[in-house]
Amino acid sequence: GGALFTRHGRGVHLSELGQWTLPRVQAWLAHTEQLANDIRSGSGVPIGEVRIGTMPSTVRPLLCPVLARAKVLYPLVRISVREALDSQMDEGLNSAKFDLAIRYLNPQNLKSSDRVLRRVDSFLVGPIGDKVTRQKTVAFSALARLPLVLPCRPSVWRDNLDSLARAQGFSLHVALEADSLAVQKEMVMQAGMHTLLGPMALQPEWDGKLLQASKIVDPVLPRVMALTLRGGLVETLAQQVIAQLIVETATTMAARR
Repeated sequence: GGALFTRHGRGVHLSELGQWTLPRVQAWLAHTEQLANDIRSGSGVPIGEVRIGTMPSTVRPLLCPVLARAKVLYPLVRISVREALDSQMDEGLNSAKFDLAIRYLNPQNLKSSDRVLRRVDSFLVGPIGDKVTRQKTVAFSALARLPLVLPCRPSVWRDNLDSLARAQGFSLHVALEADSLAVQKEMVMQAGMHTLLGPMALQPEWDGKLLQASKIVDPVLPRVMALTLRGGLVETLAQQVIAQLIVETATTMAARR
């Protein structure tokens, strides 16, 4: 019998009773929605939210086709997407910002729950006309003394590169740290720096002849594009079907190449 709203000249606002009631109503609605989701999932209908963390380089060729298919096949599934670099993936998974993560991993770091999407090589990327990257391959030792733009720490990728450099008797010269794929590529094009990227991250600048790239050898630096589940996650039906779409789309991409 109490008033939830108080009227004024420009409309209404919550009364004290309304302010007290609001969070309880919101919690009740959320519980009711989850109950409905559980019931529908129990009947075999995927429903609910799936939070995906993805590398910027995979958004256009891989994730956007997945989102388009999911909209048609699973209209009751809500998908949220956040771009993240290597240094941000673990934090996103550990804090439950992501349910699924599309990321690069060192082959030795793969877990049994990781789903391999693609195996790729690493490339040294330089500006057009760069002498170091004009051949198809380049030895890792060529990175000595090159001004590099690399992801910020903490980064497993950075740790691996530093370890390899020490084994060959030199230290990497990191001229700029940037957790931004766009910044990394622009600094190569505009400032004559170098960076290390996978083939998907090179597009479309490589096709447009705005960048040069050479496969790194001696040693090669293989990386695995993998789909990682959040630790301790019991997959919902919605998460299962979206994960399967990602795997299928990645397989189709590989077959086309």
